[in-house]
Amino acid sequence: MSMTDPLGDMLTRIRNGLQAGKDTIVAPASNNRERVLAVLEREGYIHGFERVALDNNKSELQITLKYHEGLPVIRNLTRVSKPGRRVYSSVADLPRVQNGLGISIVSTPKGVLSDAEAREQNVGGEVICTVF
Repeated sequence: MSMTDPLGDMLTRIRNGLQAGKDTIVAPASNNRERVLAVLEREGYIHGFERVALDNNKSELQITLKYHEGLPVIRNLTRVSKPGRRVYSSVADLPRVQNGLGISIVSTPKGVLSDAEAREQNVGGEVICTVF
């Protein structure tokens, strides 16, 4: 069966792993997922991720989750733009998450960036998700 929202599936796996207290989780690999994970790693929401090659020319991502004093660093992870309803935003209208304490991840012509990086480079795009 085909998956309609692979990125949403990965975000749900991260939420479920944090709720269960897992150290690492596994998700199918894709370039788009890697770009989103790179932003999460740059912003300090996860320890890191690694692409692991499997047989049959497939690979998966092993994501190392981050905790602070026993509590998950990511408190809220919400998918904004979905396959049935895409949400685009100009640089002036990029959402501020929790008054600047969280981030929005935005797919721009210059790559997948956090909202602060997008403002710095003066580009808008599709708002993928918000993290707090």
